[in-house]
Amino acid sequence: MSDPQPLVPEDVLANAKKLVGLPPIVVICGSARFVTEMDEADLRETRAGGIVVRPSFDRQSPRRLAAADPAESEALRVRLRELHRAKIRLADEVLVVGDHIGDTTRAEIIYARSLGKPVRFTHPSVAPGA
Repeated sequence: MSDPQPLVPEDVLANAKKLVGLPPIVVICGSARFVTEMDEADLRETRAGGIVVRPSFDRQSPRRLAAADPAESEALRVRLRELHRAKIRLADEVLVVGDHIGDTTRAEIIYARSLGKPVRFTHPSVAPGA
């Protein structure tokens, strides 16, 4: 009899979510210019019983996170990108919001698909390969 395959971290996370009875987790991706559409998608997904994670935006002062030092701003941009990728890893599926996909969102879609995450689009006509 062969030894069972060791669990990979993704399996451990999926099992833990099942054990504690978490509903599906949906991560919203898309350009900051679609923040209103993200709000609407957040509400729809929450009403459908999902846990929603999404990019954070400072609507009162959008530039507040920007630093005067370009190196510091770049470091922050990298940290925020990595935080969003962690949200993608945590999620059960990805919802791409908006009628345009830029380079950053395209990279997030590629990343999510590389992890085997299902990806939905509010505007399926913009889906890469559509």
